Amino acid sequence: MAADNAPLLEKCFLFDAIEDSYEVSGITGRIPEWLRGSYYMNGPARFERAGQRYNHWLDGDGMICALRFTDQGVRFTNRFVETPKLRDEKAAGHFLYRSFGTAFPGDQLLRNVMLEPPVNVSVYPFAGKLLAFGEQSLPLELDPYTLETIGEYDFNGSLNGVSPFAAHAKIDPVTGNLLNFGISFSATQPMLNVYEFDLAGELIRRRRHPLKHQHSVHDFGFTANYVTFYLSPLLMDFQRFWAEGISVMESLSWEPEKGSRILIAPRYSKTEQAFTVEVDPCYCLHLINSFEEEGRVIVDVLEMDRPIYGEYQPVPDLFQTVSACRPVRFIIDIATQSIADKISMAYDKAPDFPAVDAALHGISYDNFWVLGIGACGLPGRKFFDELLKGSWKAGDVSDRYVVASGEYLGGEPVCIMNPEDPDEAVVIVIRCIPAEGRSEYLLFDGHALSDGPIATLPLRHPIHAGFHTSFHFE
Repeated sequence: MAADNAPLLEKCFLFDAIEDSYEVSGITGRIPEWLRGSYYMNGPARFERAGQRYNHWLDGDGMICALRFTDQGVRFTNRFVETPKLRDEKAAGHFLYRSFGTAFPGDQLLRNVMLEPPVNVSVYPFAGKLLAFGEQSLPLELDPYTLETIGEYDFNGSLNGVSPFAAHAKIDPVTGNLLNFGISFSATQPMLNVYEFDLAGELIRRRRHPLKHQHSVHDFGFTANYVTFYLSPLLMDFQRFWAEGISVMESLSWEPEKGSRILIAPRYSKTEQAFTVEVDPCYCLHLINSFEEEGRVIVDVLEMDRPIYGEYQPVPDLFQTVSACRPVRFIIDIATQSIADKISMAYDKAPDFPAVDAALHGISYDNFWVLGIGACGLPGRKFFDELLKGSWKAGDVSDRYVVASGEYLGGEPVCIMNPEDPDEAVVIVIRCIPAEGRSEYLLFDGHALSDGPIATLPLRHPIHAGFHTSFHFE
């Protein structure tokens, strides 16, 4: 799409989200008979209140959207995550709390220390529960069908409200364990905390790894024996955040002279030490996957020339100067603790929200799916308008779907494999049609994106382009 259609982005962000639950009607195309279960997406869905407007895409209150596929049809449900922030601001009738990208006179912090979280990043079924995650906070448990917020989930008392806990938890398909991390942003000794929980939600290990700098880290990877982190020189200064009353966004600094590195840390071994390898001073928001192969750890990432958070503002003028980004594979030799090879794909249209088959997390794989911005490199605000399949065997993007001009795609493109036939895959994304004030879910054959959707699920009301997704077979 051309960037001159971008004024329609206002209608993708600046509307009042409606909570609803109904059987989807008017479905066109074919939904595979094996696709039975629940799709979930979390993302920001309120950017204005009482004449105030949030500045940043990460500021909006979290809303969960769900599709439940049954033999009788498909049911759509969406609901705000009932955080303390949302309840307090609803009662007050205006914004109260400082957010990731918006600070204002008299704004409040949780315990006068941290953001009151909007819990707007991800949502995962785990340990028989549905958990919604935000940055640096405990997840909230939701009813998996009504999406009603039940309350804070502390993993059977093993964590508390000040435990550093990130939004990008991952589930090991081999063990069923949930892994996550959190960074303690100490000015003197920042620390990376790595957690692993068993199927009952019990904490089975917590490892701490000293960091040289206060890295802002959103995502990580894991393998059978290791966890992997791309440590970019995007640094968080909490002293400024507290002393100057500024937003998190204003407290971050890009310091490429301090370099980037990949950290490899053991999951189980108590004798093996974590180590880092230096890479070019680039930025990584999301990893694609990691796995082990013949004494090497493969770390696949989306690598950018500079940080992306600045492109998430001001709402709705997003991605105005977004830099090139490309899928990159680092092959790291464990014995020599060095990079054996680096492989970059040619596609560089700011791909993001990478997804792989959940059964292959931490395991050797080939294919992944991402969203891309076709107008990357052109001036003006823009948004995701391409759905892409990447293949490491092919060495680049091997399949692509592009929406019509003035339409946009949203939500991490969750990939669902047929349990009886791993060669059959369905990919789900949102299509936003702002000129008509509506949204719809698109289902694709994951291996034939260019053929277009195999099914279209129209919604009664527009929904916001969300962040991370998951799928649970039922």
